[in-house]
Amino acid sequence: MTHFLRSDKKPEGHKLEDLLMQLRADILHRCEVIAADPRPEALHVMSNNVKILGLMSDAINLALDSTRVLDRAFGPSQAAQGGPPRIGKSEAA
Repeated sequence: MTHFLRSDKKPEGHKLEDLLMQLRADILHRCEVIAADPRPEALHVMSNNVKILGLMSDAINLALDSTRVLDRAFGPSQAAQGGPPRIGKSEAA
């Protein structure tokens, strides 16, 4: 069973790209908070965050691409309304 993502067992779940965009916004907020801190530790964390943000942007683009492929091939997802998955197997009860 998924914990965060939408599925046939969790129709109220989130789309992957939506979660990733929320997480990216949180990281950007953290960057704003430490942007003026000149200490080496803050600079190191900022550098790591910038790298993570780049990777997150790549992940968001991949998730959006997957959604476009599924939408083109099978139409809009019905998972939020309790519909079956567009690909793969239904989760076992």
